[in-house]
Amino acid sequence: MILAKKVRIKPTPEQEQQLWRSAGTARWVYNWTLVRQEENYQNGGKFLPDGKLRKELTLLKQQEAYAWLYEVSNNVAKQAVKDACEAFKKMFKGQSKKPKFKSRKRSKPAFYNDTEKLKVKDGQVLLEKIGWVETSEQLHVGVKYSNPRISYDGKYWYISIAFDQKQESLLPTGEIIGIDVGLKELAVCSNGMAFKNINKSATVRKTEKRLRRLQCKASRKYDMNKEGNRFVKTCNVVKVERSIRLLHRKLTNIRTNYIHQATNAIAKTKPSVIVMEDLNVSGMMKNRHLSKAIAGQKLQEFIRQMKYKCEKIGAKFIQADKWFPSSKLCSCCGQMKSHLKLSERIYECKCGLKIDRDLNAAINLSKLAM
Repeated sequence: MILAKKVRIKPTPEQEQQLWRSAGTARWVYNWTLVRQEENYQNGGKFLPDGKLRKELTLLKQQEAYAWLYEVSNNVAKQAVKDACEAFKKMFKGQSKKPKFKSRKRSKPAFYNDTEKLKVKDGQVLLEKIGWVETSEQLHVGVKYSNPRISYDGKYWYISIAFDQKQESLLPTGEIIGIDVGLKELAVCSNGMAFKNINKSATVRKTEKRLRRLQCKASRKYDMNKEGNRFVKTCNVVKVERSIRLLHRKLTNIRTNYIHQATNAIAKTKPSVIVMEDLNVSGMMKNRHLSKAIAGQKLQEFIRQMKYKCEKIGAKFIQADKWFPSSKLCSCCGQMKSHLKLSERIYECKCGLKIDRDLNAAINLSKLAM
């Protein structure tokens, strides 16, 4: 199976400047591709394949105004065109929404590095037109890597690479586990395992409190430095915004790490089958009272990690239909409640069953695989 690895790189100041140039070029070319597709569509044309757009980009580079495109690797611009075209293809298939333009302020700086020119030696990796860059972790030498991407998370630069790894030969226990994810608890399993909501922990609450204070501080500084209809960004505003960005990064890392711990703990039980619901997260986010809590739980990331870890251990992953009434069904007699409020945390049935509603839903999901 194909696994990805993300390793921090430590560029020199000169190399970091080149990394920023490459990330900026990839963003500009991606936006240029979206503009060309939009113009062609408005003129009554069909979808432009990436090969045709890459030829146009080559001619564009020969103009003096766009000579700066030669400062970075040619593969950076080529892959940005491919990525934009792939985004349109996914939209046509109904797999995603219409691709948006990448903002300099909000989009994640990232670009592609050519696979053929990627080389690894002791504690270093060779990047095209950047040179040998030190890594925080030794990468495997002699392994064929694919789809290398360099990205910036607001504090450090990273390289993400994919490689082929043999599937673990584990003896499954034959157990079928149903997993119900929610807001009160991150996940409740049919075998009794439960994982708390990390957003209710003291660490996350203190970090969110500090984040709110810094956001108010930044807002006050913007109002103080207002000149007519525009805001002046002073050095103090830049410092506060950097602190805000680092706190967002810290919260993301805490939540992602906790999801990895939870999914690893489930995978270590060596189940044969894992059943989860197919959640409509985008629809759930439309509830303005719960959208912040749903975003903090990162439910879609939990499902994604559980999928690939099932493949890694050789377990079967099943997703129940999103309309399957896992919470309303009685796990004992099979009767279904017509109405079940979100505030009802204990499921009570006429047959005498009295059980936590999340555990009841997890048991129903496990029975679905049978």
